[in-house]
Amino acid sequence: MISSNNNRVSNSNSKSIAQVQAETRNAQLVTRNPKPGTRDSQPETRNSELDKCFCVDLGLIDYRTAWKLQTDLVEARINKTITSDIVLLLEHPCVFTLGRRGASENLFVSKSDLGKSGISVIQVERGGNITYHGPGQLVVYFIMDLEAARVAVVDFVEALEEVMLQTVGMWGITAERNPANRGIWVGDKKMGSIGIALRRGISFHGLALNVNLDLKPFSWIQPCGMQDVRMTSMKQELSEELSMNSVREVLKEQLEAVFGVALFTKSYFELEGILRNQKHESMAERV
Repeated sequence: MISSNNNRVSNSNSKSIAQVQAETRNAQLVTRNPKPGTRDSQPETRNSELDKCFCVDLGLIDYRTAWKLQTDLVEARINKTITSDIVLLLEHPCVFTLGRRGASENLFVSKSDLGKSGISVIQVERGGNITYHGPGQLVVYFIMDLEAARVAVVDFVEALEEVMLQTVGMWGITAERNPANRGIWVGDKKMGSIGIALRRGISFHGLALNVNLDLKPFSWIQPCGMQDVRMTSMKQELSEELSMNSVREVLKEQLEAVFGVALFTKSYFELEGILRNQKHESMAERV
């Protein structure tokens, strides 16, 4: 639950934002080793006072379509048309995105060559540099009113990292933070990335966890704009392909535990319906 007393997300059985923040103040890497079977169990009963958060599984969706949906949802949160935070779970077709600090010199192949392969390069407003999205990468876009929840941006980012750390830990993967770059790392290889944007206190964009992702396109860029960064995936570390559905369900559990929310499933069509009603009401007001 979001606490107005300490401005943190808390949960008795998972790392809270406050705990994560304290751990990451240390300049050393923070090591996790949450093996399956040793992790504290989830609460047997749900807290009826948990903040409600809509959860929408979009499947494989075009990047620009998901981007437009995010900005529409941010606008709806700003206007209070939607009063709950929203989690979007999805995968993208192959695409490179450049964040606010992104530069084309970190792309090692020409855009014309990428065009022949059907891969777009899109500049977006999220933080970070250049990254790659593709099928087999689990992406979570979290549209959350940080100001209303009184959660600091750094705490929000650390909580997203914690969600990924706990998720991969359920498969016995020991991942850690790296003070040089946000996300989660297995040794010197990056497994999960974070890039967010804020608009009037509302967060959007989010995290990307490499599950079964083909890593080859990462060799065509300088990931995160950093030299000698190598990427990895859960599949590569475990030498076997994983069920995306299983990883998705575990990650949802970790979102609930770390952020102290209760996820309620909404369909894409339900979400579109809410947004359409918002636009109609807005137009009616102008008339």
